[in-house]
Amino acid sequence: MQVLIVYHSDYGHTQSVAEAIVAGVQTVLSEEGLTASSEVSVQLASQVTLDAMREADVLIFGSPVHMGSMAWQMKQLIDKGSKMWLEGALEGKIGGVFATFGGFGAAGGGVEQTLIALHANFLEHGMLVCGFPRALTGYADGGVHWGLAVRTSNHEGMPEGVSEAALVAARSYGAHVLETALRLAS
Repeated sequence: MQVLIVYHSDYGHTQSVAEAIVAGVQTVLSEEGLTASSEVSVQLASQVTLDAMREADVLIFGSPVHMGSMAWQMKQLIDKGSKMWLEGALEGKIGGVFATFGGFGAAGGGVEQTLIALHANFLEHGMLVCGFPRALTGYADGGVHWGLAVRTSNHEGMPEGVSEAALVAARSYGAHVLETALRLAS
């Protein structure tokens, strides 16, 4: 199983979440005895190649929320990937999405819009996309039905970083996406 996690990170928060997702993926690979025959790769959106995306069985994209949308680096990658749409190169692959966000009060700063935009890209390519089911560990700390959403600021909008509870949710989400891919592959 080839798993590719692609993200952009401004302050390291999205990177921390990506690394926790990797830990969840690797836990499942280990439990299933697939570590030797699998590859898990984490790459920045600005550095990943389309070939790496073509070769992956599972793609997980993550972005910080920028004014209600994904980071431009993610959008640029998505736009470059339109060539793969013409080829049908991603059809049938498994996808997952995550975002980090700030915002004042209980506002999410556009996190759902960001997750939906990432979903839309994967669905346009004919991929099967995993949300974050309510029954998963960590749902209350990072789950929304669209995927993983991690708050990185307090209610005054000041940066706080990624909580341990959110990292637990990220590991849970990574495990869920891989378990889904393995179920569909068998």
